Amino acid sequence: MTIASEVTNVEAGATRQITDKEATKVAIGALIGTAMEWYDFFLFSAAAALVFNVQYFYSENATASALAAFATFGVGLVARPIGGMFFGAMGDRIGRRKTLMITIAGIGVITGMIGLLPTYAAIGVAAPILLVLLRVMQGLFVGGEWSGAMTLVVENAPLHRRARYAAIPQIGSPIGTILSSGGFFLMTFFFSQENFTSFGWRIPFLAAFPMLLLALYIRSRLEESPVFTELVEKGETEKAPIRTTLVHHWKQIIVGMAAGMLGVGGFYLVTAFVVWFGVNTLGYSARLMLLGGMIAAVVEMPVLIIGGRLGERFGASRVIFVGGIVSAIVAFPAFLLIVSGNPVLVVIGMTLAVATLSFPYAASGTVLTGLFPARTRYTGVGFAQNTAGMISGFVPLLATALVASAGNQWWPAAAMLVFLSLFTAFAGHIAPRLSVDLPGFKH
Repeated sequence: MTIASEVTNVEAGATRQITDKEATKVAIGALIGTAMEWYDFFLFSAAAALVFNVQYFYSENATASALAAFATFGVGLVARPIGGMFFGAMGDRIGRRKTLMITIAGIGVITGMIGLLPTYAAIGVAAPILLVLLRVMQGLFVGGEWSGAMTLVVENAPLHRRARYAAIPQIGSPIGTILSSGGFFLMTFFFSQENFTSFGWRIPFLAAFPMLLLALYIRSRLEESPVFTELVEKGETEKAPIRTTLVHHWKQIIVGMAAGMLGVGGFYLVTAFVVWFGVNTLGYSARLMLLGGMIAAVVEMPVLIIGGRLGERFGASRVIFVGGIVSAIVAFPAFLLIVSGNPVLVVIGMTLAVATLSFPYAASGTVLTGLFPARTRYTGVGFAQNTAGMISGFVPLLATALVASAGNQWWPAAAMLVFLSLFTAFAGHIAPRLSVDLPGFKH
């Protein structure tokens, strides 16, 4: 019997006796952590579109300031694959739970520090330099967060129910959006534009400190993965997870990256870029665009649950394939609604685009964790997902540049969404043939 088949048998045996109650507890615990992760990360996204271009990258050319702010947003994502490999290897060697305690602490502390950072007007060029450094550090910790939470969840779920439970931590994304956009929305509601730009934007960042304490408490109550525990007891943990993953599973990394691209890059396009485009080019109020993002996030939550149930019934790869096709079909109609000038239609357009791309996002965790064996799963998922995140981080930057080169026409952004959707759909089509063969697990 090969090592791969032995590890597969270990995984099947370790998860056979897990109850739905136990799986739900771990999934909800992971959800709390991922919600904070995305809250912190999306705060930066919204701030890049509304504040950082003025406070840290001021220029008389509004497009140049936006490009600089979105570039900083992307720089943090460049650090994600590095963090994914580093913390992934840690998680495959010392445990999923211990590693997740470290990543969530790092994310919370750094986000709070951004809220304390002086502006360009106060300390000059040191301000954007420090902002970039904090963003890079945040990206490193985020790189190990999602992959670890998803690995912990699927390894604490019955094999035939993994798609259902893997969709639950994904709800952290819309919750994070609601909390971050809601925080900024409330600040714009209670403060004048001048006061919001001056200090009001800092309050949501500073709120990361008390949220961190709650997240650490909840994370401390989670159990370690029974799959990892079995690997430790049998002495079958991987000694060099990074090298093994890069040498033996590079195809899976590419497919996993493509499978996660739409859920991350498409979301950034419909939120971060559309918020900036709506405010700075179409003349919409920041309040309207933030409201649109929040409503889209509310609708996204039941979509993610439904996507998980569909993945359980039909296979997660099929959900990614069909969802990607549907997202490509609705891309241009959604943008037509967004540029209509009617506030109701603007919100509907944002919601429609986010809802359709959320079906592949709901299934992405199941597909990515299924591509890699348990011995190197944390590392493999971390590298694949964070490579997608790194590329996706530059989607708002690229969309801004393409739209500006087209005379501020909206169609290049819609075309980008079509490309991302079809790219992810193709990954969903070929993922099953590269996945680990687990009894009772429907790819």
